[in-house]
Amino acid sequence: MEKIQMTTPLVEMDGDEMTRVLWQQIKDELLLPYIDLKTEYYDLGLPEREKTRDQVTVDSAEATKKYGVAVKCATITPNAQRVEEYKLSEMWKSPNGTIRAILDGTVFRAPIMVRGISPVVKTWKKPITIARHAYGDVYKSTEYRVPGPGKAELVFTGADGREEFRQTVYDFECAGVLQGQYNKDSSIASFARSCFQYAIDTKQDLWFATKDTISKKYDHTFKDIFQEIFDAEYKAAFDALGIEYFYTLIDDAVARVVRSEGGFIWACKNYDGDVMSDMVSTAFGSLAMMTSVLVSPDGKYEYEAAHGTVTRHYYKYLKGEETSTNPVATLFAWTGALRKRGELDGIAELGEFADRLEAATIAAIEGGVMTKDLVGLWEGETPARGVTSLEFLRAIRARLEA
Repeated sequence: MEKIQMTTPLVEMDGDEMTRVLWQQIKDELLLPYIDLKTEYYDLGLPEREKTRDQVTVDSAEATKKYGVAVKCATITPNAQRVEEYKLSEMWKSPNGTIRAILDGTVFRAPIMVRGISPVVKTWKKPITIARHAYGDVYKSTEYRVPGPGKAELVFTGADGREEFRQTVYDFECAGVLQGQYNKDSSIASFARSCFQYAIDTKQDLWFATKDTISKKYDHTFKDIFQEIFDAEYKAAFDALGIEYFYTLIDDAVARVVRSEGGFIWACKNYDGDVMSDMVSTAFGSLAMMTSVLVSPDGKYEYEAAHGTVTRHYYKYLKGEETSTNPVATLFAWTGALRKRGELDGIAELGEFADRLEAATIAAIEGGVMTKDLVGLWEGETPARGVTSLEFLRAIRARLEA
């Protein structure tokens, strides 16, 4: 058949290890036969990041700002062991963190649901999307191990040197520990706008929760900025779509989420989002069945899988062994990017193809063909058959062409 034509390229960010292998297999089996695929390619594999001193990561983020839509393979964030393994000159930063900072974006993660794999929480019928404010808080905190008695103070000195704020944190009578956190109004505002815009794009209710009754300055600032931006910039659009912005305390939100049927976006501060995204993904089934998209306040999108590079399977692959690595989240990163590209460029065929490819993927699993990680979760009537990654992709292709 005639291939679907693209006008604007996607920014393609290749990655590491087993997901890099799956990346090429997905392109060969499910994309290139059907689409005249146009991409601006960046290799974010660790060897190339070392070679370019991580400039390639910055370049890929700048390209995303230019073209508006990117798709990213999972990448290694090196630790000491990786520095030795890859003979790195330094411990390069997380590519996701670098890209997130340049785009000023918010990460949205949602489970991919299929019949036959039931959520642990029996009331959940629809996906719950976690929006995590991945900036500041405990992840950028300053810590100190207090050696003994003494006074700990919180001090702020204005840029002009004239304004000073000083408050006692605690008069230590013994050894202890001290931590200072921060965030910025500008980052909180970007987080809020990304959440409101994504709720409008997906036509879902948006929930937001903090602990403002206890943290009367820090958390209350989040609450106030969200409400001010919503009232001034987004309320009319929410009303027109019939969707709701809902604020509550974080403990109340947890209780409501567990009792809900899902189908909404749950915006969380940095630590809450870190914990709750893992809780939600595990409760829905598998991190390999979780989409992830980075959305900037000005409408730039970067789609990726929510999981890592599957190192254990990659070492087997290097030995010539076949693996049964789940490619679904990586495949849905491609479909998400293609759908958004088609939407922005007015190419309906791209969105329709993405819909068909996702439907074929889900149909393959619901028909009992799946990678081995899903077999243990399977509750469907059709017997589950665990297959290799390539066999699974070819099963999807057969359903796509049917």
